[in-house]
Amino acid sequence: MPALWMLVSCLLFACMGVCVKLGSDTFSTGEIVFYRGAVSMAMMIALAHARGIPLRTPHWRMHVSRSLSGSIALSCYFFAIGILPLATAVTLNYTSPLFVALLLALVFREKLRWPGLVSMAIGFAGVVLLLRPTLAAEQWPGALAGLGSGAVASVAYISVRELGRAGEPEVRTVFWFSLVTTLFGLAGALHAGPHLPAPRDFAILLGVGVFGGLAQLAMTRSYTYGRTMMSANLSYATVVFASLFGALLWGETMPWMSWLGVALIVASAILISVRRRRSA
Repeated sequence: MPALWMLVSCLLFACMGVCVKLGSDTFSTGEIVFYRGAVSMAMMIALAHARGIPLRTPHWRMHVSRSLSGSIALSCYFFAIGILPLATAVTLNYTSPLFVALLLALVFREKLRWPGLVSMAIGFAGVVLLLRPTLAAEQWPGALAGLGSGAVASVAYISVRELGRAGEPEVRTVFWFSLVTTLFGLAGALHAGPHLPAPRDFAILLGVGVFGGLAQLAMTRSYTYGRTMMSANLSYATVVFASLFGALLWGETMPWMSWLGVALIVASAILISVRRRRSA
């Protein structure tokens, strides 16, 4: 089930990406980030009320770490998208599982066995083949921001795991992250100059928040009940779903090298899942 929750999360994140792409021509990054957090926060408040889950937490330090790192990673990611080709920005952002492995080994002193590391490397190789990133010399600030988004996101993922082990409900974890994201987005929207969306545009922004909030819930559940390396490795599936959406909705063609990348990503997910079942 943790693997299934991560795949559901990847699909929902890809749907969120479609909505972001549709709204990027009309709204600033700050506005999109603001609606992403605000809609998700409203969903979590309603869900917490329905389940009788209080939003106050005794683990506020871990929530601060998770929320700030996640919001900063999101901001770096959008900054990189504004400077770099989308393929390059996404590839750099998906270095986060590599940084997760480093954090587990260096900070938490967890022993990382070579089959898990090999399968993760295969998955990242698939991302590179699928997106075929390019980088010019004047794009290094964006490259550093994209790499930073992957590094900082790894801190957020580890924080999600620790919150789950501390017994924090997924709804509460996503609520605090959404609250901080809303504040980050509000600051950016006010700087760029916000404007009221038309009904169609509002539906797009609503989709960003709904898909993003549900994806966060699924991802949080996966990291809470599953193995961290397995969940991090399966996150590569977002690239597969996003590439398929690009082909279906915008007619983006996928050459044979891209399909080889898809095959490597799927193979890495199968390897990590088989390893987990044997271990269990």
